[in-house]
Amino acid sequence: MFFYDKKLQYPVKIQNTNPKLAAIIISQYGGPDGELGASLRYLSQRYAMPYPELKGLLTDIGTS
Repeated sequence: MFFYDKKLQYPVKIQNTNPKLAAIIISQYGGPDGELGASLRYLSQRYAMPYPELKGLLTDIGTS
């Protein structure tokens, strides 16, 4: 049975905003050198890989 409980693992208490830190965090996820870009590069390289054992490795890295 699947149960989805939308809550944080640890409680977070934000007292004031920090736009500079927010910009850095967002750039790490979605920027040109961010996690999403790296993941998509690994997954796209998977289709050009001639070795089946390495295709699996690129898929595992891209989806982790």
